[in-house]
Amino acid sequence: MSTPHNSANKGDIAKIVLMPGDPLRAQYIAENFLENPVCFNRVRGMLGFTGTYKGKTVSVMGHGMGNASIGIYSYELYHHYDVDCIMRVGSAGALHDDLKLKDIILAQGACTDSNYAEQYDLPGTYCPIADFDMLRTAADTADELGIKYMVGNVSASDHFYSMYERGADKWKAMGVLGLEMESAALYMNAAEAHKRALTILSISDHIYTGEQLSPEERQVGFNNMIKLALETAIKLI
Repeated sequence: MSTPHNSANKGDIAKIVLMPGDPLRAQYIAENFLENPVCFNRVRGMLGFTGTYKGKTVSVMGHGMGNASIGIYSYELYHHYDVDCIMRVGSAGALHDDLKLKDIILAQGACTDSNYAEQYDLPGTYCPIADFDMLRTAADTADELGIKYMVGNVSASDHFYSMYERGADKWKAMGVLGLEMESAALYMNAAEAHKRALTILSISDHIYTGEQLSPEERQVGFNNMIKLALETAIKLI
């Protein structure tokens, strides 16, 4: 049962899917962490793979950049492929002073400047949040692995290049930990589908110190995040 964006057949995709933005990072995860990975999608270059991790079946698939892109791919996984859990494994720009490069954020909630929620015709402002069981399991797993993390809000913006110069300052003043571009749509899609979602982010740059990883490091340098996500995933299956 393919879609315009996914050539997989029913049953090709596991109940839990890790989703990085970059499809090449999906390939990296499949080739370096999964056993016997099989590619189920190449449409539009958005690579997807299913394999096993410690005997459990897990899929990994890219989701592209922005709320609109992850909105398409996560909707299809939830509604057309019977996926139960999606774990975004992505990068973020740090706002919090205590966050360093490659540190982890577990996104409890996702602020946004997107109008993605408009489609639901809600009588107020919706607050996109993670699935608590996934969040708690990820935090417990990070503790077991000795991985440093922070739990809190992120800002999932529709804009990478923002014309609003003081935007980061405003989000930081409200305790937002970092900036990214996808979690709001993912969390809303999960809520509408009565499914589960969690975003795990690795810091790729710091908005205030100017520190940043190279494009190559962003693609393959987030191994702690990937291991945390996979170890969390097999506890949820």
